[in-house]
Amino acid sequence: MIISGKFDVTLNPLDTYATSQNSIKLGRMAIDKTFYGELSAKSTGEMLNTRLPVEGSAGYVAVEFVTGKLNGKDGSFVLQHYGTMSKDGQNLILEVVPDSGIGELQGLSGSMSIQIENGQHFYTFEYELN
Repeated sequence: MIISGKFDVTLNPLDTYATSQNSIKLGRMAIDKTFYGELSAKSTGEMLNTRLPVEGSAGYVAVEFVTGKLNGKDGSFVLQHYGTMSKDGQNLILEVVPDSGIGELQGLSGSMSIQIENGQHFYTFEYELN
């Protein structure tokens, strides 16, 4: 199944526990999202990121706990992120953590992609529910 919709995201800086070298910045953020559409859910999570002195280059990893409805089924699941960005583009991988589905979403697997257009965030979620 493939669904898509929009989402709102708020990132709030958290205390960091690592320092940076050579103008490389390490950061930590709290993630709060609201998904709209066939995924009607809220999520909370945490991100570790780095920004480099080269404009547009960055990297992050994140984990978020998603709770709500997926095509009318109630439950929760965990999304894991891995992303790198450069002047040449970005590589983002978001996958459902195996066996993280709870409630009616038990057995969920899949991956999500993110697009940003004019400051608005959109998702495409390709998933299976066994």
